This record gives sequence, structure tokens and C-alpha cells, in this order.
Amino acid sequence: MNNVRTVTSGDGTPIAYRRSGDGPPVILVGGALNTAESEAPLAKLLAPRFDVITYDRRGRGASGESGPYAVERETEDLAALLDAAGGSASVYGVSSGAALVLEATAAGLPIAQFALYEPPYATDPAALPGNAAYRERLTDLLARGRRGEAVELFLSLVGMVPEMIARMRRSPMWPDLAALAHTLAYDNAVLGPGLIPADRLATIRTRAMVVDGGASPPPLRAAARAVARALPRGRHRTLTGQTHEVAPHVLAPVLEEFFAA
Repeated sequence: MNNVRTVTSGDGTPIAYRRSGDGPPVILVGGALNTAESEAPLAKLLAPRFDVITYDRRGRGASGESGPYAVERETEDLAALLDAAGGSASVYGVSSGAALVLEATAAGLPIAQFALYEPPYATDPAALPGNAAYRERLTDLLARGRRGEAVELFLSLVGMVPEMIARMRRSPMWPDLAALAHTLAYDNAVLGPGLIPADRLATIRTRAMVVDGGASPPPLRAAARAVARALPRGRHRTLTGQTHEVAPHVLAPVLEEFFAA
């Protein structure tokens, strides 16, 4: 079934989600500037084998938001979805969504197993001043209502060249991206100071797989390997030729194999 449903999170916020397919439940957690629609192509490929749940993280799409943002509230959102899935599920998270999955698992949510794609942590403390400068600039732009500039700032951070950003600003998708600008602060909050929280990850005993793309920037690839090493039951996998924008048809068989094991 592809109709939109809602669950109510711990603070009363409605979280919109969709279900498709049949089989063991799998929840997909999107990254920055993503909605449930962003994960729809991957969900379609997994649906023949799994009961796939995609959702709009709070403040995005058809989901609401209540009060000041806190990572704990997003963890509660995922807890409500796990309850809707039957009490437990496998979970996949991409980018900042991967960091959210780690936070939720460390908090004790009933996640049966999880897979991550390129959680965007830093492995070098030298990157922290740059992270702090980004956070300060992002906060300022959002406070002044400069949503488009906030999106531009984020796209620059992830390595998009000015010419490509200019083309995106002229594209039909730009208003939708600008509408999600305030959630960039939420993604940043999920990452905390920015370094891999190795001590926290060491407490996670859940079976896990961390995936990176063979053509992704070296810092993202290094972070994926480091996260896998920090997880007691973590394994690492590289998808040859893939970038941070991983192709669903390449990723889906890898997730299917891992979640079905």
C-alpha cells in the first residue's frame, strides 16, 4: 500500500509515512534535504522482499514538528515507526540519516539490524573549526530567513561547484529544497560536534553494515571505515564506482543480502 499514513511521536508530532511491499519490515531514514519521496526508488526495489517504510522526518513534507528541535525527538519519531512496524525492524540510514540511526540504536530502540551509507562524520579534529564556522553561518542565515542562501551554503559544504548550484537555483526543484532549509540545522545537530562518537558506538551490539562509494570523497570513505571499526558487530562494504548519491539499483541488492541474512 502506498497511501500516506501517520503515527504520533512522543511529543505529539504527527509523522507521515508510507508502506510498500510484503515481508520483514525495513525502515528507510533519509539524509539532508530528503523526504520520503527521495527514498521511493530504493523502496520500490526492496518492496518485492520486504515491508518497506519510508517517512518524512519531522519538519519535512507531510510531517509536523513541535517545539524546539532536539535529536531525542527524532529518536522518538523513529521509535513510533518501529512500533507501527510491529515492534522491531531492520533500518537503513543515508548520510545524516545514518547518524540518526546510530543515535537511535545507541539509545536502545528495538532495531534488529542496520545498514548505513556514508555517515558524514569527520575523522580529523582539524575539520572541527570548519564545522563550527558552518554551523554559525547556517544559524545566522536561517535566523534571517535566508533559506535559499542556507541551501547554497550546505551544497557548497558538500562540494558542489558554484556553476552547478546556480543551475539548481534555476530548476523547478529549488523551491522544494528551500522549503527544507530549516532542517539543515537538524541534520547538523544529529552529527553533534562532528567527530565520530567512537565511545558511544562501542556500546552498540546490533549487527551492522557500513557502506561507502568507491568514487566518493576520501573523507567520507574514511569515516565509513572508521564507523564500521567502532561498531562491535560492524562490517564494511565499498560499492565500486558509486558516489555519495548512490544509485538505488546498485545499493538495493546489497541491502537485500544483508537484511535477509
